[in-house]
Amino acid sequence: MSLLTVGSVAFDAIETPFGKTDKIIGGAGTYIALSSSYFTKDQKIVSVVGEDFPNETLEDLQKRGIDIEGIQVKKGEKTFFWSGKYHNDMNTRDTLVTELNVLGEFDPVIPAAYQGVEYLMLGNLTPAVQKQVIERLDDRPKLIAMDTMNFWMDVAWDDLMETIKMVDVLIINDEEARQLSKEYSLKKAASVIMGMGPKYLIIKKGEHGALLFGENENVFFAPALPLEEVFDPTGAGDTFAGGFIGYLAKTDDISFENMKRAVITGSAMASFCVEKFGTERIENLSQDEIYNRIMEFVDLASFEIKKELV
Repeated sequence: MSLLTVGSVAFDAIETPFGKTDKIIGGAGTYIALSSSYFTKDQKIVSVVGEDFPNETLEDLQKRGIDIEGIQVKKGEKTFFWSGKYHNDMNTRDTLVTELNVLGEFDPVIPAAYQGVEYLMLGNLTPAVQKQVIERLDDRPKLIAMDTMNFWMDVAWDDLMETIKMVDVLIINDEEARQLSKEYSLKKAASVIMGMGPKYLIIKKGEHGALLFGENENVFFAPALPLEEVFDPTGAGDTFAGGFIGYLAKTDDISFENMKRAVITGSAMASFCVEKFGTERIENLSQDEIYNRIMEFVDLASFEIKKELV
């Protein structure tokens, strides 16, 4: 099934306890599209870059089956740039530089060939832009998933509330869930947030896994895979989202049971992302690697017990 990703295609510069990079390719849209490309080839992306963005990177996206007609290239302007430094725990970071550049006045253009898409993944952007994308589609997709962050809760609450009403799946982390709901208990938080509109909610808990909430109080927990080395968490959440929505588009099944599989698939893809800096690790995966990693999650979470021992 066809998938449209909307999100930043950008530059990052990253420092972690394991090293640092110069300017490398990043952006939510990039991670989502790369991750989902392993599952669906009928894929399109809407974004914006400056004249400084390398053509070879855009060509590489095309080679992966990603339609880039929706990526605007602004002549004489610069691409969005973010630089950050991670602390020793790899869970907290300091933003060193944020240069919005072309993203500051991003007006998403939906090419005619993109109309009729069945799955829509809204990467972390201003809620107003996310809402514009939904409104500019002639037909509502079968499933709309959305990522957001606490910054928009601080500066664009009303726009955020309007956009959340329009989506089927909201993907946020535990800190954001608590801020959005004003509830500390994640189960209570989920109830409040789903009352805002979404039918499904995914709460990411970093190295502690992810929770999927659905209608009728359905809950599923996906563990995080213990890894020997974590080099760079940048983009892990977006890679998760790409694996999640890519799997749903591939299977064309939006039942809660299949979303469980999609969450595990997203978790597996995110576990690859953190093993190298930037997009390096998720650029060259084999299908066998992905399958074996997913099976590691299955083995981690499954067990048998005899009735007489309970």
